[in-house]
Amino acid sequence: MPKSHETELNGAAAETTTEPKAATEATTNSFTKPSEELMTKIATVGAIGVVAALFEVALIPGMLIGVGAMLVPAALPKLAEGAQPLFRKTVRGAYKLGQKTRHAFAEAQEQVHDIVAEANAEAVQPTAA
Repeated sequence: MPKSHETELNGAAAETTTEPKAATEATTNSFTKPSEELMTKIATVGAIGVVAALFEVALIPGMLIGVGAMLVPAALPKLAEGAQPLFRKTVRGAYKLGQKTRHAFAEAQEQVHDIVAEANAEAVQPTAA
């Protein structure tokens, strides 16, 4: 089917298309990069921050909190991806530390039992002689 063709309506030629123009424009504009969106947001907030700072310096802490709140949804997934290997290493290290600690306490307990057994054996030996 051709993209456009002419039809006659009441003697006037009208051009119709099979694809609406708005849909094709929306598909080309909807594929913006997230980094471009982030840079646009940062530039906008920065410009607003400079203008607001010129008028009232006391607004700066509130604006910084707002910028942080704006960036959290974009940065949180990236932070989670980066934190996952760190979390896994921490859990593995804690597990190994727990195993070594358990082993050290078992060794210490065994040595204490040996010392107590030797002391009991020495205590019983003089009475037998």
